[in-house]
Amino acid sequence: MQFYVLKFFICYVVTVAIFVIYKVLFMLLYPGHYAGVSLADRMSVIAHGLPMDLSVAGYLTIIPALLVIARVWTARRWVKVVEKGYYILVAAVLSAIFVLDSGLYGYWGFKLDATPLFYFFSSPSAVVGGMAWWQAAGGFVAWIAVAAVLYAVYRVTVMKVSLPAAEIRRAKITVSCVMGLLTLLLFIPIRGGVTVSTMNLSSAYFSQNQRLNHAAINPAFSLLYSASHQSGDNENLDFFDVARLEALKPSVIHTEQARNEVDTLRLSTARPDIYIVILESFSSHLLPYQSGEPVAVKLDSIARTGLTFTNFYANTFRTDRALPSILNGYQGIPPVSVMKYVDRLEVLPSLPKSLKNAGYDLSYYYGGDVNFTNMLAFLVSGGFENIICDKDFPVSQRLGKWGAHDDVLFERVVADFDKRDGEKPALKVVQTSSSHEPFKVPYSKLENPAANAFAYTDSIVGSFMERLKASGRWDNTLVILVPDHYGAYPKPLESMKDRHHVPLIFTGGALKQTGKNTVPASQADIAATLLGMLGLDHSEFTFSKDIFDENAPKFAVFIEPELAGIVDDKGYAAINVISGEVVETSGADPSIDRLKAYIQLVNQDFVNR
Repeated sequence: MQFYVLKFFICYVVTVAIFVIYKVLFMLLYPGHYAGVSLADRMSVIAHGLPMDLSVAGYLTIIPALLVIARVWTARRWVKVVEKGYYILVAAVLSAIFVLDSGLYGYWGFKLDATPLFYFFSSPSAVVGGMAWWQAAGGFVAWIAVAAVLYAVYRVTVMKVSLPAAEIRRAKITVSCVMGLLTLLLFIPIRGGVTVSTMNLSSAYFSQNQRLNHAAINPAFSLLYSASHQSGDNENLDFFDVARLEALKPSVIHTEQARNEVDTLRLSTARPDIYIVILESFSSHLLPYQSGEPVAVKLDSIARTGLTFTNFYANTFRTDRALPSILNGYQGIPPVSVMKYVDRLEVLPSLPKSLKNAGYDLSYYYGGDVNFTNMLAFLVSGGFENIICDKDFPVSQRLGKWGAHDDVLFERVVADFDKRDGEKPALKVVQTSSSHEPFKVPYSKLENPAANAFAYTDSIVGSFMERLKASGRWDNTLVILVPDHYGAYPKPLESMKDRHHVPLIFTGGALKQTGKNTVPASQADIAATLLGMLGLDHSEFTFSKDIFDENAPKFAVFIEPELAGIVDDKGYAAINVISGEVVETSGADPSIDRLKAYIQLVNQDFVNR
């Protein structure tokens, strides 16, 4: 029995060790990139990349585990032949990945993904033709040499363990059951644990130094992840030729600055503390102030005394797509979740980064797992250094499906009121999670579980606002309350427009203007609007518009996997982006061409980043 188990564990451990050693060699191959990096940081690279290494090693250990089970039942030569062939294949594939990753990183600045595969399979002659002979020869020699070393490692470790024959049937069954159980347990490291989030590139992100994050990423995982998360063929989003698209561009793009100084009409202080509260799944249909049900009564009261944008829409339908809209002013396209593309996250314009450059301290509060859908990579790329998540709360407080409930989360925010770095202003983003399915919350007020969950979060937000007012910082504070995506209550809402209609509320002692704003806008417009109020440049935010700028086009776009809609001063329209079919319209002359132009421009921008 022990020899069978030993062979299994040696295979797994040796594979993990290969990945760890590669990380060390990768950093040595780029001394200029990692000059001055401390030993502690290098060890952090290994530690934070280890879960990803364990995941890939799990995949690579499945077949050896099955071969061990086969060896229990037969002593025939084919088992050894298959084992030898498998390790030759693994050595060759890993060698190719390591050589490509280390060779291309200096040119691309990001870890290996499916891009070279796309280039090669779409135009192999161009790839080969673009290389000097010595580069092709050097790469081939390096591939063979590394593959030989890797195969030798497996040969003198895993393959060296010989397995005795199990002649008694009961012994064969026992060994097979044990090995079968061990094989099934590989699912845990492969998945990345037993939490809500599965293994993704975000798990390796830990530093503001992106090169350290890159070194931590397992290139084999990065390649597989990229290949399995491709956006697909988006030629169906090319609705217009170049001339027509250029003619439509001014109707959707406006990056000129309306002002270069603080908007004293709306702000009483130049650099207020800013709280952006992202409300899980809220909608306008929860507020009587916007003709909704009396569910979010605290938020309704805040809306009545603050500045409420009543013609406002969520850009998308899921949090991973919504966060780039809110914090990057970047609207995703139907088949794409921007947060799944870590290399793009690093080059997107960023509201937090703009505020950080203006002297703001950045903090992010979330009661759940920040590795979910690459959120950690997104936040680190956005400049956040103080990130509070589920791991910062004791297990006894992580009682919700998604981690710590909202009352616990906001208690932490309140506890940090007095933690300030001198007189620097602060940006604090608070992302709620309790009003998410399955809607189980420590609160009982409304009969409907979903409505009750929204009422619960609403009560917590209302209490937080009262405590913020009493903190002594209210007069120097701007609070922005916005849902993350379209609402989860009430259901069903057949109209795409109704689904995406959400509140945007500005409040705080630093806000001078109150009332209603009826300009059609969306989450992507928050970045340019806030930066415009502060007198900060927002010209790089191509797809974000200052709502208060009279010269900016007035419209809102919202997108689902196959649908896209637009609201402007001419009406409302929704289309199926795959077929181009118009599925909903209202108003005198809905701007379908404007919607298609916007989608095409965002798609082009995304592809070219």
